[in-house]
Amino acid sequence: MELELRHLRVLCAIADTGSVGRAAAVLGASQPATSTQLRRIERYLGAPLFERTASGVVATCFGVEVLTAARDLLARADRLGRRPAEEPAPVLRELRLAATLTPTLPGLLSRARHQRPDLQFTVSSVYRSSDIVDLLEQDRVDAAIAVDYPGTELAHSPAVAHRGIVTEPAFVALPASHPLRHHTEVALADLAGEAWFLTPDDGAGWHRVFHSACAAAGFAPATVHEFLGGRLELQDLIAAGLGVSVVQPTTRPLGDVVVKPLAGTPIWVRHLLAWRPAAVGGEVVETLFGAAGAAYRELVNASPHYRAWASRTYRAARP
Repeated sequence: MELELRHLRVLCAIADTGSVGRAAAVLGASQPATSTQLRRIERYLGAPLFERTASGVVATCFGVEVLTAARDLLARADRLGRRPAEEPAPVLRELRLAATLTPTLPGLLSRARHQRPDLQFTVSSVYRSSDIVDLLEQDRVDAAIAVDYPGTELAHSPAVAHRGIVTEPAFVALPASHPLRHHTEVALADLAGEAWFLTPDDGAGWHRVFHSACAAAGFAPATVHEFLGGRLELQDLIAAGLGVSVVQPTTRPLGDVVVKPLAGTPIWVRHLLAWRPAAVGGEVVETLFGAAGAAYRELVNASPHYRAWASRTYRAARP
């Protein structure tokens, strides 16, 4: 087979809806036909693009790369044949962007500014994703980078749209002297006796997701330190042996800290782009989405522990 635009639209629909069944409904196709189409595409590309979870499907690392390229190609294809007069005149000169504490922000901004020099970005750092939704609903920001979790998607009104950038596994940061430091993966149950550094609830269900994962592993954390600070401060506390913490897989560990995958991947986190369609046009959305995806891939490339996990996790399905 050869990849066609319709194949790329199938992949994007699956990623946007988080489900083959919901994607089939959006595309007006049957679920078996959409599943068959996905298998044929994955066979052609030689690696899995999505992984099934209890609440739907999430893109693999390779899938993120393919989806970013697919969206770019579809956006370019949509612009083909349009006369310049048909393009709406740009009305947005200032773009008000809110973002959670995400390491993708610097790379996203540098790429977006390069691609859209006509836009002036003003950035607000907002911790709670629910607060970000409120800012969008009140027309106080135009676009945002937020997080939610598979099965607990962020709710908003029709005045706001969103699209998932990537769904990533949660890893754990341990002191370099920890007894499990040499393990390739760490079972959450083996950390039952640890003190935990836990960031405040983010309005998207983080505390419930964390405690549910612990309960499924057979324990309730005995000690929880609420922490909201910089990544370096957190690693200093972990290095001192004061506790462990769930971290993003792209976290760069200090010399006295190790970052390990959690066995079975009990926690997934979705990073998403949200925006007000009344204020942000489709081309700006594609610019932001593509820049976010490229910034995330750069972080993955700089994270050997994340790349090693992805290689082990997905190699079984490779030809």
